[in-house]
Amino acid sequence: MSKRVVLDRIDLVVTVDTEHSVIEGAAIAIEEGKIAEIGPSGSLTGDERIDLSGHLVAPGLINSHTHLAMTLLRGWAEGVDLQGFLERVWAAEGAIMDPQTCELGTELGALEALLGGTTTTLDMYLHPESTHRGAVRVGLRHLCGPIFFDFPGLDAMQWHERIEFARNWPEKVADIGGPEVPLYLMPHSTYTDSPEHLGEVTQIAEEINASIHLHVSETLAENEDVTTRYQKSPVEVLESSGMLSRHVVYGHGVHLSDHDLELTKGAGAAIAHCPGSNMKLRSGLIDLSRLQDAGITVGLGTDGCSSSNDLDMWQAMRMAAHVQAITSSPARVSAAKIFAAATREAAKALMIDHLVGSIEVGKRADLIALDLNKPHLTPIHDVHALLVFAAGRGDVTDVWVDGERVVEDSRATRVDAGEIITRARQRAQSLKALR
Repeated sequence: MSKRVVLDRIDLVVTVDTEHSVIEGAAIAIEEGKIAEIGPSGSLTGDERIDLSGHLVAPGLINSHTHLAMTLLRGWAEGVDLQGFLERVWAAEGAIMDPQTCELGTELGALEALLGGTTTTLDMYLHPESTHRGAVRVGLRHLCGPIFFDFPGLDAMQWHERIEFARNWPEKVADIGGPEVPLYLMPHSTYTDSPEHLGEVTQIAEEINASIHLHVSETLAENEDVTTRYQKSPVEVLESSGMLSRHVVYGHGVHLSDHDLELTKGAGAAIAHCPGSNMKLRSGLIDLSRLQDAGITVGLGTDGCSSSNDLDMWQAMRMAAHVQAITSSPARVSAAKIFAAATREAAKALMIDHLVGSIEVGKRADLIALDLNKPHLTPIHDVHALLVFAAGRGDVTDVWVDGERVVEDSRATRVDAGEIITRARQRAQSLKALR
């Protein structure tokens, strides 16, 4: 019989439901990995009671676009634009990113994510079987999938091998286990995958019922390159290849024309907005208000640590709000909607909003608790503004994924954090020769 755990005496529960409801003095019962009941403090019964007085509980944050294993390349490519970044990073990846290193880097990234309150990631990287194993071990809800390049690439796979690997992906995910996730296929981009190959990926996605995630219109240079090759924008290439017949999540989507937006909206595609990476690499600024007005679902992301340097979704929220104020107007910035872009809207973008993204009875218990007894979190006039503009990952004390307490009192419960850090430092030493 499943143990029923009650999180009790919670000061504030930020539900992120459609009304952006906030409950004061609450309790949440968790049973069989789900939110079983929500009620006033002291009103719920259970086998175990966790006192969260002085805390705020919210849905776990969702990182809609990242490359977790690239934590090992943090600070490797500085002072460059995207092209310079790719040149430096691809050389480093070729030197060390074998399956074992990808697994280690993902363990480190998953640890960083969970300790900071991120419970779900859409993670694109080499050797996805290894990355998935590492993330699940640490306790993350980890969405990933086979990578596709026209060329052999750093994993040395030929195209036919990529196709065969993708066909077997559902069984590989099932064998590894972990929290429930949908299937994804991940062609890198329209500038590294031909329209013909994108069409093949779409066919495999149909066969295994998978969504698709790829980089789209991250820079103007990318758009110019793709348009020169195919006389189409990246989004138009996706449409003509048939890929928009599947659910697609664009990584970045910075430079989209009005026609691109029409195609995106019509297909129900979503965008993963990564403001930190886009600003650091001078890729451009998304006008979030324009996307919202077009009715497009937008989730927030960090990108990988070699471009954004961290997996901090609190900073991503803050930067997204500031960029929106600059590109549109401060009056258009809604802290509640920004927080939703890191939770409920991100879940919708990833097609997992039936599972997570808000605190509602029946959803999986992916929850985070923040300590409110901090000077920078006092007083509370607007709780959503507090979360977006004042709170940070250092305020996260406890994290639950699928009802399991994977972070307790700011310490990981499933793995030895010190041991992972030690191994990561040792593995990174081999990059010194490349400097």
